[in-house]
Amino acid sequence: MAPPLLLRALSLLFLLPLVVDGSVLGRKAAAGGRVGREIESYAVIFDAGSTGSRVHVFRFDENMDLLYLGDDIELFVQVKPGLSSYADDPQKAANSLIPLLEEAEGVVPEELQPTTPVRLGATAGLRNLGEEKSEEILQAVRDLFQNNSLFEYKSEWITVLEGYQEGSYLWVAMNYLLGNLGNRYSDTVGVVDLGGGSVQMAYALSEQAAANAPNISIGGDPYVTKQLLNETNYYLYAYSYLNYGLLAARAGILEAADEPYNYCMLGGYTGSYEYNGEVYNASASPSGSSYSKCRTETIKVLKINETCAYEDCTFGGVWSGGGGDGQKNLYVASFFYDRAAQVGFIDSEKPNALVTPSDFEEATKMACKLSLEEANVTYPNVAEEDLPYICMDLVYEYTLLVDGFGLEPSQEIILVTKVEYGDSYVGAAWPLGSAIEVVSSQSTQSLAMKNLRRLWLQQ
Repeated sequence: MAPPLLLRALSLLFLLPLVVDGSVLGRKAAAGGRVGREIESYAVIFDAGSTGSRVHVFRFDENMDLLYLGDDIELFVQVKPGLSSYADDPQKAANSLIPLLEEAEGVVPEELQPTTPVRLGATAGLRNLGEEKSEEILQAVRDLFQNNSLFEYKSEWITVLEGYQEGSYLWVAMNYLLGNLGNRYSDTVGVVDLGGGSVQMAYALSEQAAANAPNISIGGDPYVTKQLLNETNYYLYAYSYLNYGLLAARAGILEAADEPYNYCMLGGYTGSYEYNGEVYNASASPSGSSYSKCRTETIKVLKINETCAYEDCTFGGVWSGGGGDGQKNLYVASFFYDRAAQVGFIDSEKPNALVTPSDFEEATKMACKLSLEEANVTYPNVAEEDLPYICMDLVYEYTLLVDGFGLEPSQEIILVTKVEYGDSYVGAAWPLGSAIEVVSSQSTQSLAMKNLRRLWLQQ
């Protein structure tokens, strides 16, 4: 018969929950951690986006607070182009990640690498390739991680993210950094993330609102998921609009034009635009760009007036989640921040800025009056390849906020690229949410095993 203490240990092991979706989280503390801790965990998260691949490495203490990696709070390195650019050469796609993998190996202690999870989440770029080609690329990446790395590897950790996961992970990351996890849902913030191929919205709902969420057809992503975070249940609305990212929207707007030219392009530009293997005419009209005509084309592309089966909709017949207190404070990231900083209506030296959709409209009207030559002088911080599209991009962002997501033009939102955490700043991106999920799950199991070993040694 097993000794009583051993039975207690085994009971502890099986009673402790297997944590999913980051359910064990410490309270946010000052981001110190330059002094060694008894327990520390690392996570290596690859973000395989449509415009490039990035690696994030995070280090956590036993309370799930972030610790420094040398002088920085996270490792962030990126390469271009993204995996989807190697659609016909899966091995070349995988090999493009080798420099990022080597960077990650350089900051995680070798003795901890076998217990450090490595994940890759592919987003809209691979989603658009189709299942066969994307799976070939992902398998090549799996082989690379398994054969060329000491990191803990599971095949299911190398995947195309479900649309709602991308938004959910960003929501978790943002509220973790702001110290909101464990608060009431009404004291959390919502997020909007505009990538190249897709745009995500996520925010917390009341339990009653979540109960009224519409049913999803078989095989579809759920609108609402229940998540336990810092001992608090959250009902999280998250939706990803595939093909409505900024670069994908350009293709849609160009394709929708009835003329052999487009009123969203800056005057004086003649050329073409390539996206997802397709080429579109991107020449400007003889009279140059037009704010009002570009808005008309953009509203058409967003399918604002498409029939909706629900009481509250955004665009394209998608349920909006109904709004509510969890959406009243919005943090808006990625291309929204980038374009605002590049055209100068926010300070690019600051990690966030309080603005309204009207600020986008004002910047848009100014941009759409310019020729390409004038814009080159006015916007020195806009990349040369993006400059002809600056009217289109700003029109799309304003229209997406006001007509797509239904924000009032005067509603205050926070554009964000990094979030202050203790005495440092952490990037506002979904990989931190993924890292929290996988590390917190492993931490619970490790704690159970540690307690089991301690009691075993007492025999």
